[in-house]
Amino acid sequence: MKEFRGFVGKEGRPKNVGIYVHVPFCLSKCHYCDFCSVTGADGSKKDAYVSRICSEIGDFADKIKQTGELPQTDTVYFGGGTPTLMSAGQFARILEAVESNFGISAGAEITAECNPRSIGLEGLSDLRGLGVNRLSIGMQSIHDSELRVLGRIHGSGDFLETYGAARKAGFDNISVDLMYGIPNQTRETLKKSVEGLAMLAPEHISSYALTVEEGTNFHRRRDSLDLPDEDTVSDMYDDMGEILAKYGYHKYEISNFSKKGRESRHNLKYWTYGNYLGFGSAAHSYFDGVRFAHSRDIDAYIEGKCTIIDVEPIGKREAMNEYVMLGMRLSEGIDILDFKARFGEDFLCIFDKIKQYSLDFVEITDKKCRFTEKGTFVSNSILSDVLDFGE
Repeated sequence: MKEFRGFVGKEGRPKNVGIYVHVPFCLSKCHYCDFCSVTGADGSKKDAYVSRICSEIGDFADKIKQTGELPQTDTVYFGGGTPTLMSAGQFARILEAVESNFGISAGAEITAECNPRSIGLEGLSDLRGLGVNRLSIGMQSIHDSELRVLGRIHGSGDFLETYGAARKAGFDNISVDLMYGIPNQTRETLKKSVEGLAMLAPEHISSYALTVEEGTNFHRRRDSLDLPDEDTVSDMYDDMGEILAKYGYHKYEISNFSKKGRESRHNLKYWTYGNYLGFGSAAHSYFDGVRFAHSRDIDAYIEGKCTIIDVEPIGKREAMNEYVMLGMRLSEGIDILDFKARFGEDFLCIFDKIKQYSLDFVEITDKKCRFTEKGTFVSNSILSDVLDFGE
């Protein structure tokens, strides 16, 4: 492994850390997907991948212990890919590696992403028995025609079956993914997806606007896609928020809605600039002021070759900028007192430009700085004006 120059044993190291595990295996590649994923992996390849993850978890724990107190894990997130293509035994091996090296705190949030048709009631019951207590299901749309456009291999019936099985298996904390801005999608079809999903009452809903990324099937066909225009996509976002509010969901982050107390604790680490460690190909980490990532080359990862790339110690000014950029995604915004405690600086002195947007676009109090509803729609332009990433 490369040297992590920013790993320093200091008293201020947080006592908890989030762990992300990237599982790159899928049944098929969706037309919009640019994530690190492969299809057709056999059991031996999955076993080798899991073995590498377990070994790396131990390596990182040993290295961190050399620089100070080892934090305890309070969130674990299995993302993908389709993590539920792993066996219960493979999940167990990874969780055992986390527990034996970092420890898993009582009440930790342990999430597994899941696609319909990738797992049944027995498998879900096994996961629940292992301590996985949160499931994130990739629905995307309730309309079979839109799912086919996206290249999803499941139908709406498959989603309902998986959702029902998850409830039977004992999952009382379920998140569902929903996409908008899909080719041929209209405001009315999206409203039906949102209404249908809200009536099922999952604890959390993540919404994603479709983006056409390079290297995807959609990018190769981009000139022939019938995509909604920007104004329609903006209206879709508004419609979604209004419907979900009626069903008791609050928008706690730009793209995420939840019932009270069911926010994603793991993802909040990203938005509040917490420490997290990523394991697996293409996984990203931020720990002790250092950002680093793994190569997307899955075979090289399994073999332990060139696994760590982009090691980047973060300076104070850049850290402050990133703290603001991420924190302002949250509906509650920036905690001004926490900013002072972290950086020893006055938020409104460092980012005094933000004052000119107060009232209409930004709400500022003694403790918080947050976007108003109106400011959310122009947040990117405001932040690009307020933040300075220069030296």
